[in-house]
Amino acid sequence: MNFMQTRHYQLLAKTGYFGLLLLIPVWHLWLSPPSLNINPWLVTCIWFIPLLFPLMGILQNNPYTYAWSGFLALLYLMHSIVILMNEPGELILASIELLLAGFFLTGNIYFAKYRGRELGLSIRKKKSH
Repeated sequence: MNFMQTRHYQLLAKTGYFGLLLLIPVWHLWLSPPSLNINPWLVTCIWFIPLLFPLMGILQNNPYTYAWSGFLALLYLMHSIVILMNEPGELILASIELLLAGFFLTGNIYFAKYRGRELGLSIRKKKSH
């Protein structure tokens, strides 16, 4: 695998990740705060705090962090799809979240795979003869 291609997937994952880190507070605090009597800071914390768990591993380019944080990306992918289907007024914000979560998930999968290969890591058992 080409080193530049591995870096491409890392950039894709980081674009999605840091995009979500920026989008969540902007969305829930300023652009479209929750209605009813729900505190927008509470909603923002619920969606923002899980994104902080992989921050150090992503900054340190740890392929293991990219691998497991793909599961976290699925949460935001599902959230955006639910909002797209149920809240027509939030079409643009949910579409942006869907795009960023897709970048995050796709970049995570392929960066972890190809960087792991570069480092000689494997989850497969070696065949014994």
